[in-house]
Amino acid sequence: MKNQPVTEVQIVPVKPNNGLVAFCSFVLYEAIYCSSVAIFTRPNGNYRLVYPTKRVGAKDINIFHPIGRDIGIRIEQEICNKLKEVMNHDRYCINHAP
Repeated sequence: MKNQPVTEVQIVPVKPNNGLVAFCSFVLYEAIYCSSVAIFTRPNGNYRLVYPTKRVGAKDINIFHPIGRDIGIRIEQEICNKLKEVMNHDRYCINHAP
């Protein structure tokens, strides 16, 4: 395995709605494909990840999520770096003049 736990990050920006700005997918440790992870803005301007759930009856069941703080932080950092790169692209930049 590579030294990099998070690879092949894909970002799909969406029209902002209640803090939701994008969805992402990534490969974890070259072994697990993770998708449908929502990216929300935090009040301080940073981003947070929300992992997918499935509603069963009245209860939401986690599909997957990091169980260790360290890997959760690494995933968040990699996703945020890629998101900033995507959002700075002329197509999404709010300062871009047509």
